[in-house]
Formats: sequence, structure tokens, C-alpha cells
Amino acid sequence: MLIAEELSPATVEALGPDFEVVSCDGADRASLLPAIADVDAILVRSATRVDAEAIAAAKQLKVIARAGVGLDNVDIKAATQAGVMVVNAPTSNIVSAAELAVALLLASARNVVPAAGALAKGEWKRSKYTGVEVADKTVGVVGLGRIGSEVARRALAFGMQVLAFDPFVTEERARRLEVRLADLDELFAASDFITLHTPINDETKQLVDAAALAKMKPGVFLINCARGGLVDEAALAE
Repeated sequence: MLIAEELSPATVEALGPDFEVVSCDGADRASLLPAIADVDAILVRSATRVDAEAIAAAKQLKVIARAGVGLDNVDIKAATQAGVMVVNAPTSNIVSAAELAVALLLASARNVVPAAGALAKGEWKRSKYTGVEVADKTVGVVGLGRIGSEVARRALAFGMQVLAFDPFVTEERARRLEVRLADLDELFAASDFITLHTPINDETKQLVDAAALAKMKPGVFLINCARGGLVDEAALAE
């Protein structure tokens, strides 16, 4: 078993005595390629690219395990062609990611970071950093999977209205969550806060581009606890 990134001691201990564990810096290709050559399994997080080159170098590889959810750093097609199983841990960080998204939403709404920075410099600018209340505001949740659903539940508890876009979610599921499904154009235009919870693929890459940003309200808050590539950062900066 090759561990290509730093994991908690408890995780390593859970592997037990049945594995011979070796480690490398998976982000360093010169370290990864020779290390993967004769292992049966590799355990990665998000910094290690297990691409076609790495898979071809791993003559005995049987399993690629992702300690987390996203698999955009693994070439699943190349792994499948090589007969290598790819697994992830889809429930591992649901609550953590949802809580972080809500924390960032609240911190943004109430200007927590700039207000704390000003206070640290001895400045008291209460009126400048008042911010806005989230109650009765509309939050658009893009991706109503495990994490997006948990964000929606927490937003409802704050008295927010929740719009959601997810082509794989039924109206019945949305009703059970007490959210309203909308298309992306409506969600972008109607939301005071937008939070992203989708994987990154050909369909979602730069989902928030210049055209999407142009549809949003002035002063909208955009929260991204998913993947950076969902947002066209040049368009966002502009």
C-alpha cells in the first residue's frame, strides 16, 4: 500500500498489520512514478494526479483509493482499461464541507474578516462592516447532493429561502428538503447568496463564467467549497 499524501495517524493505523505501507510525496512526479511501480494499492487525497502515465507505471496496481470525495485527480477511464478499481469515501466530509460553506456564508454576510482585521489595527468601523442579515434572503444551492442538501437544511434553519439546481434531483426529493428547484438562469438571477456543491467535469467546468456573473444581482455572495475550476476566476475578478 502506497500512501501518497499525509493522512491522520488513525487512518494509517486502521490499515492494520495486513498491509506493508510505504509513503511518498505524490505531488512530486519524480517521487511518485518509481514508488507506484510495484504496489498493489495507492491511497491519495487531492494533490496526487493518478493519471494514465502513473497507472501505466504501476504494473501490479489493483486499487486507487481516494481519501475524500472528488475523483477529478484520477483518470478513471485509464484505470478501468487497466483493470484497476477506483474507490472513494463519499460520506467522509459531508458535515465538515456543509458547515464550512455556511460558516463562509455567514462570515461574508457580516464582514467578519475585514471587521476583525480593522479591529486588530485599532479601528472601530461598526457602520462600515454592519453587513446584512441572512434571514429572509434567498440562497441558491448549485448541486443538491449529500453536501448541498446539508447546506440547504442549515440555511432553512436560518430562515432563508432555498433555490436549488440539480438535474438529478426529483421534485419529490426537493419537496422533502423544503427547497424549490430552479434552472440555473433563475437561480443566478434570484439568489442573494450562491453556494456551489458539484463535482468538476466537462459539463461543470467554469460553470460560473462571465455570462453567469452578468445574470447575478449586484452584491451577490458566491461561496465555493467544491472545486476552484467551477468558477472562471478571470471573469470573477473582472
